[in-house]
Amino acid sequence: MSTQQTEQDGAQDAVKEPTVDMKIEVHIIPVVDVDRALRFYQSLGWRLDADYEAGPEFRIVQLTPPGSECSIHFGRGIISAAPGSAKGYLVVFDLDQARADLASRGVEVSKIFHNVYDTGAEVRVDGRDPDGRSYASYASFSDPDGNGWVLQEVKERQPGR
Repeated sequence: MSTQQTEQDGAQDAVKEPTVDMKIEVHIIPVVDVDRALRFYQSLGWRLDADYEAGPEFRIVQLTPPGSECSIHFGRGIISAAPGSAKGYLVVFDLDQARADLASRGVEVSKIFHNVYDTGAEVRVDGRDPDGRSYASYASFSDPDGNGWVLQEVKERQPGR
């Protein structure tokens, strides 16, 4: 294992290469109505992996988007965050196709946009990234509770991904 030394404010911090793979498995989203959220995500074509209820105070639902190794959880008694406060990214190869698919399922999805950084602030601009770069063109939608999802077009992965 190699170690890279960096200096910050006179102190040295060791930055070590990872030795163990760590993968994000689940993203928890807060919802008001579990059954409504379940119908919404299933209408997107997401696979139902689990729906477990242990009384009136606890229920957990797990769904996985097509092609994803990461799932979502929602339910009762599993998260104290306010419904609508979650934000997530969904990587897609073809943004136009993803938008069309969502629209065909009755989802209101934004126009394609990209970001420009003007004097340090991020500004959303209509249209694709003018240079056609991966990771730089987006569209967005929300679930019935207001949890936001950003579709990010990635045609070519960064090295090591």
